Amino acid sequence: MFGQLFQTFANCFKIPELRSRILFTALVLGVCRLIAMTPIPGLDGHALSDFFESQSKSAGGNSVVGLYSLFTGGALEKCAVGSLGIMPYISATIIIQLLTAVIPALSKLAREEGGRAKIIAYGRYLTVLLCLGQGLVMTLGWEHPDKTFSGFTGSLIPADANIWWYRAQTVVVLTTATLLLMWLGEQITERGVGNGVSLIITIGILARLPLALKSLQVMFFPPEGVEQAARWPTAFLLVACLGVVVAGVIAITQAQRKIPVQYAQRAVGRKVFSGGTSFMPLRVNYAGVMPVIFAQAILMFPSMIFAKLGELYKISFLTALGVSLSEHGWLYLFLFALMILFFSYFWVATQFNELQVSDDLKKHGGYIPGVRPGSQTSDFLHRTMSRITLAGAIFLVIIATIPTLMSKYLGIDYTVAQFFGGTSMLITVGVLLDTMRQMESYLLMRHYDGFLKKGRVKGRMG
Repeated sequence: MFGQLFQTFANCFKIPELRSRILFTALVLGVCRLIAMTPIPGLDGHALSDFFESQSKSAGGNSVVGLYSLFTGGALEKCAVGSLGIMPYISATIIIQLLTAVIPALSKLAREEGGRAKIIAYGRYLTVLLCLGQGLVMTLGWEHPDKTFSGFTGSLIPADANIWWYRAQTVVVLTTATLLLMWLGEQITERGVGNGVSLIITIGILARLPLALKSLQVMFFPPEGVEQAARWPTAFLLVACLGVVVAGVIAITQAQRKIPVQYAQRAVGRKVFSGGTSFMPLRVNYAGVMPVIFAQAILMFPSMIFAKLGELYKISFLTALGVSLSEHGWLYLFLFALMILFFSYFWVATQFNELQVSDDLKKHGGYIPGVRPGSQTSDFLHRTMSRITLAGAIFLVIIATIPTLMSKYLGIDYTVAQFFGGTSMLITVGVLLDTMRQMESYLLMRHYDGFLKKGRVKGRMG
């Protein structure tokens, strides 16, 4: 099995075009990591990095800083030029997609020739605005790190620094780095392998793997004088859990409901197009990782608000409520699950237009066997998507809560637990699958075996 896998990777470098694309992708991703490690001039990133390392068990949990640090590959912890990461571009893209679904003018523009290019340009303009706003907030947060990062003492900027020059310089540097990452991601998509923006996020997540391995080593081989936190049965349990989670994520990511579609014979002018049978693939996990990201982002703020109000007005109930939400209590898990279910249906409702799909089928002479064209087809698609979305949403709830349960109730360091589920696992597996599919298409065109057994080309010429 492993021999075949290594042979497949070796075959990738036998194809000149694929080899150049892989090397280009690796080179650009290396540049992205340099952006995530280069400190901003005038900021003491080592002090903040040491603080985060000492607080690693809680830093990756339920906090704005923890989520942002996950997507930037630790750039935020080092006060690096890439501290904003690629998230402003992703946020702008999501906002434009949602607006396209609810604003008729944008929806019409998306269907026109050249309209997609204009919408992409709108996303880039919005990215600049988000970078300036988020960069300013991050700059002000670094001015007062004791208020931004609970438990941090000291200062990140020199006492004699010109505060206005520091603010202007930092905002410009953060914005420029994000725009550079955006451009690099587009270059990977065009000239490399895989989706560039997704690969930049994935490489940032995988950059935290050495820290997780170090924490795992301490669990089983602690320093002298420290009690061992885990035994060997726990190691076998972790390996089995990792295998089950990865297999489950792969299965659900690729799972789809195939709706049969029959096309009737039709005449266009003097040409007669014969009918045929095809299918319409409806993905079980249509929303991908977006419901988890939305739910995490929204649940960060109630805990912060309740904690501040309880501290300000000396109300113990609000303080306890803030703690229960920030510490991954059962209330947090319950609300987290409900929000994932809600956003799964919300994303499908805004991105999947069953009325348009039904009209397109009718225009091209297609119909679903046993279902009348028109309103009955749209109702059938709506019911089908509702059912399979429920299955996909329940799966997302299970995967998203695994790191929290492992960290809170099994005592496993969160830097280790985050690789057993949650956003990290969903993004990493999904992006790697997409990249492997693209590489496999090049292999199959050159009559090489692909990564998947079913993708082998039979009857190859000797």
